[in-house]
Amino acid sequence: MRHTHLAWSEEARREVFTCPVFSVKESACRSPDNELRLFTVLDTPDWAIVVPVLTTPRGKAFVMVRQWRHGAQELSLEFPGGVFEKGEDAQAAAARELREETAFEAGTITSLGVCNPNPAIMANRVHFFLAEDLKPLETQDLDENEYVEVEIVPIQEVLQSMGQAPYIHALMGSALALFSKRSLFHL
Repeated sequence: MRHTHLAWSEEARREVFTCPVFSVKESACRSPDNELRLFTVLDTPDWAIVVPVLTTPRGKAFVMVRQWRHGAQELSLEFPGGVFEKGEDAQAAAARELREETAFEAGTITSLGVCNPNPAIMANRVHFFLAEDLKPLETQDLDENEYVEVEIVPIQEVLQSMGQAPYIHALMGSALALFSKRSLFHL
C-alpha cells in the first residue's frame, strides 16, 4: 500500500462526553514520527441521504424536505435522510427515512456512494442513494422533534441554487454531485 508512511496508529480511545446524537472521544494516536498525540473525535451513527426523483407533468423533480437547522438557526431545503437505527443496513435506512419524511416509497433504490462528512474530526459515514419509481403513501411518520414540509422542486432549480439559501446543507451538495455524476454516465 502506498503512502503508509503518512499513517497514524490509534493506541487508545476514551469517551469524554455523550448525548443522544453523538459522543465525543479522545483518541491517543502515534504519529509517523512515533510521537503520541491526543485528538478529539465525534462518534455518531452512520447516516443515509436519499435523492428522490419524481416524474411530474413538467419533467423530473426532486422530492425534498424543508426543515429548521438548529446549528445554522435557519431553514434548509434538503434531500430526506437521517441516522441508521441500531442494526439497520444502509439501504433499509434510506428507504425508511424516505417513507418517514416524505410519505413516498421507492420502487428502486440505488447506491450513489459513501463519504465521511468530515474525516478530520468525525468517525461516521454518509451513504447516498438515488430513489426512483416513487409511489405516494398516506402520511409522513416523523420523529418526535421533526417538523418538515415536503416540496417537489425542479431538478434544474436545485442545480442552479445549491450553496445559496435555502440550500445551505453541505452534505446536500455532496448528494447532488453524486447524483449528477451518475446522471452523466446514465444518459
